[in-house]
Order: sequence, then structure tokens, then C-alpha cells
Amino acid sequence: MPVRDTTWPEGTPCWVDCQVDDPAKAGEFYTGLFGWEISGTGEEGGGYLMADRNGRSAAGIGPKQQPGMPSVWTTHFATADADALAGKITAAGGQVLAPPFDVLGAGRMVVAADTTGGVFSGWQARDHHGAEVFNEHGAYTWNELHTRDLDAAKTFYADVFGYTYADIGDGQSMRYAMFTVPGGKDAAGGMNDDTLMPGDPMPSYWLTWFQFDDVDAGVARATELGAGVLMPAADSPAGRMAIVSAPQGEVFGLIDTNVRVGEFG
Repeated sequence: MPVRDTTWPEGTPCWVDCQVDDPAKAGEFYTGLFGWEISGTGEEGGGYLMADRNGRSAAGIGPKQQPGMPSVWTTHFATADADALAGKITAAGGQVLAPPFDVLGAGRMVVAADTTGGVFSGWQARDHHGAEVFNEHGAYTWNELHTRDLDAAKTFYADVFGYTYADIGDGQSMRYAMFTVPGGKDAAGGMNDDTLMPGDPMPSYWLTWFQFDDVDAGVARATELGAGVLMPAADSPAGRMAIVSAPQGEVFGLIDTNVRVGEFG
């Protein structure tokens, strides 16, 4: 299984966590779905829960910072300097929503919105490097921005993190960009043009995909646990995938990258 115990390269999605009204209930849901092992962080942690797989950090579950906010999954990007990153975000036209702050001894964090409205975090690791397990059943495997302005998003993240892009899709029914961090060999994530999808596009958001070794069984299990299905399981060149909404409303994807059908355009 892929594991990591060192800091992630600059600009790489290094951690995911969800913000919900009831972290304990969310922990029960994800334990039932992914087999996570949930532990608390004590009073100093403010109700934040850590989720492990086989004893290694996989994700986090925390309370909402303000009542009434939607439940969401947040993508955190590795940075060597959260304060410098905040400056880059502002210079690129983004909005710093929470200026850099220390998270106990775990790290330093900045929360921001890109120029299309997608909310993300920058994570400067100290004691907590980020995910220790990834790209395996029950762990996150892909992060992608869904946006109504793909070109603006590409420019913003290139300015902030130095991304380069590989475009896929025919430009008519699909526009998608896979991004690579400076010095990287493999794509670290993607961005989708939601204006080409059926229906009215939602505000920009980062979607977390979790590997699940039998997506149809995963969808069935999620619904048993109270989730809703937003996109039924379907085959794709990336894998068999589905999108679900957890009982408290946070949206995430399930994908089996071992089952791929077709080729990207």
C-alpha cells in the first residue's frame, strides 16, 4: 500500500478533512463505509477527529467553524511557507478567508478561495505531514476542482503553485485539465469545466475522490448508512466512479481505479 511519512511536495494535495455539524456521527458513517479507525485530539483539538487506516493517517473530521455553513470536504495543499502562500494567493486575485494560523504543533494553515470561488487550504507541515496512506481502498486518491471558469482557475493555480497542465476532452462535451506540480512526473489532481455538464453548474468546489475496491458495493453500503446518490456508478477511462452525499450533506466521490473503460479524448 502507498504510504508516506515525510512532507509532501509544494502544491500537492496532502490532506483532506470534512467539516460537519456532528463529527462523531460522521465518524460512525465513515467507519462503516471505509473501515476507518477514529481517534480524538483532546480538548486542545476543538473536537477534531483523526481517521486512520491500518494505523496510518488517512483523513480528518472536524466541526464547522460557523453554524449554518454547509458540510464539506476540504482539500489541503502542501506548502513550505503558509504566510508566503497567502501573499501569492492575494497577488493572484484570490481571497484569503482565514489568515495563516498555527494548529497546535501540527502545522500552520491558511484558508482561501481561488478566483472562481473554490475554497481550499494551504498546509505548512510541522508534526503532521498530511496523509500517510493514499491511493488505496478507504483512502483519498484524487482531488479535482469543479469550476465554471476553467481558464481562470488554471491561471490562478499556475500563479500560486506553479502548476503545468495536460488538457483532455474534446472541448465540446468535456474540458478537463490534469495538473502537475513543479518537478513532478505524475498528475497530482485535476480541474473540470462544469459548464459542459448537464444542468446548471454549481459554485466552484474541490471534490475529494476515495478509492473503493468495488464502487457498486460502496454505493450500496453508503446508502445503507444514510447517504444519497448524486451520480450513480458508471465506467470511465479513470475508473468506475460514483458521487454520493453523506448523511450530513458533504459530497465526495468513490472510484475504483482498477476498473477502467475507454480512453480519454
